[in-house]
Amino acid sequence: MKRNNIPHHIGFIPDGNRRWASARQLPKEAGYASGIEPGIVLFERCRELGIEEVSVYGFTQDNTRRPSIQTEHFRNACVDFALKIAARGAALLVLGDDRSPQFPAPLLAFRQRQGQGIKVNFLVNYGWEWDLDGLRSGALRSAEVSRLDLVVRWGGGRRLSGFLPAQSVYADIYVVEAFWPDFDITHLDTALAWFKQQDRTLGG
Repeated sequence: MKRNNIPHHIGFIPDGNRRWASARQLPKEAGYASGIEPGIVLFERCRELGIEEVSVYGFTQDNTRRPSIQTEHFRNACVDFALKIAARGAALLVLGDDRSPQFPAPLLAFRQRQGQGIKVNFLVNYGWEWDLDGLRSGALRSAEVSRLDLVVRWGGGRRLSGFLPAQSVYADIYVVEAFWPDFDITHLDTALAWFKQQDRTLGG
């Protein structure tokens, strides 16, 4: 694919971890760790393609109302993923409410972007209301994040679920029916081929 057909900024909503685990007669919380390696493969593919910025949903403030065994597992999975991509050269920013005990302490250092290379914005204990509330002080809390061109969601859902609402205003949304732990590199390649065919007038 030619470089001018590659979106500048892609958002990823890796949904379906619990349903994937339940379909295999596993505890729901077992699905989160199974999503780490697909995330690494996706990161490397985006870097290979020359995509400049990606945003990834880790977990939301709403997700923290789930049973504690699940919240513990998805927090641990987020830390594991974040540290692995940072070690691989991501310019990592973790975006979320770090005043809450639900925010993983090992990721506090990444509340300021660290590293060089492909920008990765990782949404951890993120809430759209928390983000927009920054306007009371003059700016979105996600002000450093650029406008999204494309959002890819796994798990069949047709909604953004509060994912970077300001940056998503003109994003095209591509839905993958497969659950996130069943990620295949063709999911991204197909999404990019679909994106190439969209009419990107941005309202003009």
